[in-house]
Amino acid sequence: MDEQKILVSARQIVKRYPGVLALDKVDMDFYSGEIHAICGENGAGKSTFIKILTGAIQPDSGCIEIDSVVRNGFEPHEAMNDFGISAIYQEFNLIPALSIAENLFLGNEPRKNGLIDVNKMNKMAKEILQSLEVDLDPKLPVENLAVAYQQIVEIAKATYHKAKLLIMDEPTAPLTIHEVDTLFALVKRLKAQGITIIYISHRLLEIFELSDRVTVFRDGKKIATLKTSDTSKDELIHLMVNRKLEETYPERSHFIGEKILEVLHVSTATRLKDVSFLLHKGEILGFGGLVGAGRTELARAVYGADQITAGQILINGHKVSIRHPQNAVTLKIGLVPEDRKLHGIISELSVKENISFSSFNKVSKLGLINVSLLEQAATYMIKLLRIATPNTQKKVKELSGGNQQKVIIGRWLTSDCDIILFDEPTRGIDVGAKQEIYEHINELASQGKAIILISSDMQELLGMSDRIIVMHEGVITGELTKEEATQDKVLRLASGE
Repeated sequence: MDEQKILVSARQIVKRYPGVLALDKVDMDFYSGEIHAICGENGAGKSTFIKILTGAIQPDSGCIEIDSVVRNGFEPHEAMNDFGISAIYQEFNLIPALSIAENLFLGNEPRKNGLIDVNKMNKMAKEILQSLEVDLDPKLPVENLAVAYQQIVEIAKATYHKAKLLIMDEPTAPLTIHEVDTLFALVKRLKAQGITIIYISHRLLEIFELSDRVTVFRDGKKIATLKTSDTSKDELIHLMVNRKLEETYPERSHFIGEKILEVLHVSTATRLKDVSFLLHKGEILGFGGLVGAGRTELARAVYGADQITAGQILINGHKVSIRHPQNAVTLKIGLVPEDRKLHGIISELSVKENISFSSFNKVSKLGLINVSLLEQAATYMIKLLRIATPNTQKKVKELSGGNQQKVIIGRWLTSDCDIILFDEPTRGIDVGAKQEIYEHINELASQGKAIILISSDMQELLGMSDRIIVMHEGVITGELTKEEATQDKVLRLASGE
């Protein structure tokens, strides 16, 4: 990496929203051919900054310099076509029914006699994929690809548009362990080709494996830029949260009580096949497995979102019928879903309304909502979970993804659930907030609440669970005590061995 060659400079970037200073005079340089990581807590300003770089939003003041051209801002098509800045977000910008080639050249298809030259398009797409050392048939529909390969298609689009600066926002969040290895190899090849990568991640191990330099954001400010080889995990955490975090997985001592939930020989049309397990009061029961193993479908079945076709569910020894999520809420079962945007938040409602959505009976009398109690409940959760919002009235869709997740968790903390299903609760959550969420989960268990924890984060699964049940293709392949559980054992069971 030539440290003297600066590709992009951001100078004194300021962005304000009502009640929030999202970016406060941010100065940054990005070198040609480097992997530059950006980390920070949710609401620190990372997403706002990259949206300014891509032209999705305009700064209130400050400027960006690229290739000796100074601009106060630009439109997305200018960022991509004129300056070679592309971004890959967690939600892909692909059309599932179209082929890989059609997605790559959408709007720029090669033509012959006024018609799309399909053969040439497929040949060009093949050459782009081969340049990334990826063996994919360009005629395949994108909807038939695994998530990791859809992500590769996004990267291929960026290289087709001759990206000089590629921004990757939490790229490993939806990937399996093996898919992460594939992505890392591709990112390193892009760097070798001279492309600058901005890599945003809450997973600090990834930052140390991939990046040359790392910048920490906090409260809308750039706190520090460091050579990754010169810093440590503890230093980055301290810079991000500005407080000491004692343990990643807090110690706890609690009594595991009598069984509360029995799932007996349950099958569903979606994926589950003859699934049986027990859950006890005060227990954190982890569920491991690869993407598609059936863990989310299990949570949805217990919560009434997916219909059970065989088997039964018992709570406190009594058979129950859960045909709808409302039945689950009545039975004091809560769910923090994997897809917060689709199944968790109610985007047009406020933070206050989202937090209290399942607890209106606690803040109402004779069918009338007590506005004061509603405000108190929301204010308490905002403070407890450190939700970055200027007030309780802000629409939840305007919060960062991590803060939206905290709102959903706050909803079930506010309610009086006896059983809470956490499906990937810390995905997209910063390291400081993770610690707080772990502490809240532990506190719930100490109160006798029964917890199901579904996680693709192996260290989280091992560190938080009293027992671990592993699934593969809709069936349970094994059960491990906390003392028995190791990463190797979980992965073997997850692969169906």
